[in-house]
Amino acid sequence: MTLPSERTRAVVQAREFLELLRRDEALPESIRCEAFRLLRHFPRKTELVLAGKLEAAHPLGVGPVFSPVFDE
Repeated sequence: MTLPSERTRAVVQAREFLELLRRDEALPESIRCEAFRLLRHFPRKTELVLAGKLEAAHPLGVGPVFSPVFDE
């Protein structure tokens, strides 16, 4: 099972990877455009930290069924 801190780190690293792809002019334009399209829906690190703080502040985590998704 993935820990919230591991999940947070993976999402941050995936966003960084997509940003690298978007800027790499050696790649075909179709790849760079797809990376840009995906980045529009990817959370920024500040948004992930906020989500982690909100989850930590909630008395039951994110709800009675789920454990926290992200970490501060």
